[in-house]
Amino acid sequence: MNMQRKLAAMLLASCCFFTAAAQSPASSESSKWEEQGNKLNALLYHIESIYVEDVDMESLVEVAIINMLEEMDPHSVYIPAEELQAADEPLNGNFEGVGIQFNIFRDTIMVVSPISGGPSEKLGIMAGDRIVTVDGEVVAGTGVTNKDVQRLLKGPKGTLVTVGIKRGNDPELLVFEIIRDKIPIYSVDASFMVTPEIGYIKVNRFAKTTMTEMYRAFAKLRASGMQDLILDLQGNGGGMLRTAIQMADEFLSGDKLLVYTEGRSFPRENTQARIPGRFEQGRLVVLIDQGSASASEIVSGAVQDWDRGLIVGRRSFGKGLVQRPVRLTDDSAVRLTVQKYYTPAGRCIQKSYEDGVDAYRKEKYERFESGELMSMDSLELPDSLKYTTRITGRTVYGGGGILPDVFVPLDTTDNSPYFSSILRKGLDSRFALTYVDSIRSELETQYPTEEDFMASFEVDEEMASDFQAFVANEGIEWNEEEWKRSGDAILLRLKAMVGRNLLEPSTFYRVISGLNETLQKAVMILEDGTFERSKLAHDTF
Repeated sequence: MNMQRKLAAMLLASCCFFTAAAQSPASSESSKWEEQGNKLNALLYHIESIYVEDVDMESLVEVAIINMLEEMDPHSVYIPAEELQAADEPLNGNFEGVGIQFNIFRDTIMVVSPISGGPSEKLGIMAGDRIVTVDGEVVAGTGVTNKDVQRLLKGPKGTLVTVGIKRGNDPELLVFEIIRDKIPIYSVDASFMVTPEIGYIKVNRFAKTTMTEMYRAFAKLRASGMQDLILDLQGNGGGMLRTAIQMADEFLSGDKLLVYTEGRSFPRENTQARIPGRFEQGRLVVLIDQGSASASEIVSGAVQDWDRGLIVGRRSFGKGLVQRPVRLTDDSAVRLTVQKYYTPAGRCIQKSYEDGVDAYRKEKYERFESGELMSMDSLELPDSLKYTTRITGRTVYGGGGILPDVFVPLDTTDNSPYFSSILRKGLDSRFALTYVDSIRSELETQYPTEEDFMASFEVDEEMASDFQAFVANEGIEWNEEEWKRSGDAILLRLKAMVGRNLLEPSTFYRVISGLNETLQKAVMILEDGTFERSKLAHDTF
């Protein structure tokens, strides 16, 4: 069988494989599949035989698959074989490599921090180290990119990579032989006490390891006196449905319905709470925004529908579709939408995708222009989208994301073009990395713990002036008026970046919490009586 027939058969087989796995079609439908498969096979045959120029048939078929999936819905996607492992890593919670967080700074790979428990940390590689060579190949000053670093340093567990490192002012390269290993990808960015009784947990994705990380966070915060919890799902684009179910189960008691799914080839399947959760008692606030999607919406929807806690922030993304991975014959895969999910009150929160994929993806960003990020009054909420919560009968809405119980407008107080330029270029991160690297020993002595750093470290006038000069040297013109508007926020981010490089990644979130308006609103809700006035059912769980 020649190339074009192989590729046509591959596409046809993948379609038939999924159909058979889901539900055997009627004979008339089988004939339609066969007819369309033969049609595609014939087209590829004629392209190969008589088309005016040579054609890359593999690329042609891949484009056809991508376009076909986009015609169905925005979340059915094709993943080439060579990208499949990388695509799965965030959900698996680990990858294989040397175990460093890095930035490319002045054309050099700079170690931001070794990942705890990884092979680089065990060998003594330190934050601030500069990787100059990899397996004898010079990588400094060569235009190295993030993709190059992935190619050079990632690799199968048990394989060896030799790196030459420049440390501080030492003229000699330090050579490390690193045996690659499994490296954890953390999904809990931070957990700390916001007040003596209010705990805070920020989750960035729903992966295989998320709940293990959550359990550790619960234990730490409980030991610190946590009575109430703020769960931050802002910007969390989702992940594994199973993990979302496990997280919702931590907050809901008995056998309460958490979520249900159904699709054309799949009957309705209810998923209910089944274990005693670690936070079934206590006041709960969940933070969401326009970047909170899928699994984040399952958790916040279950909490809201059972009157368990308050949802605070802005309307979530609106993804209510469930994908199933389907392997194709060349080890590529399709994540195919097979079901919709519904919250306990019966809401499908999937937003419309009738105008196509591009319009669907842009919708999140168009909310600013429509005014929705400043006020929910711009939303049309017809009665057809109304639902009621399961215990107190509060009105909630479906049809396009989870609407918060307490709206928090997007805070633009500190915004300015000057600040935006600094963020786009990552200048706060780059300056902090250089600053910490230059006096790391002194800083470690002065601020041995996060508590010491939080209490005592300040960005003084000299450091602020040095940063302004650094920014100007990087091509961003000084603007006094915009500094007056954004300076406090810039310096707070600078402190947060220093804390991340000196101590832990979570230190960044603890420092930056002062700029998180939604978090500050959540604390106020728990302290000023708003939570009690909402008349939820949280104390019945």
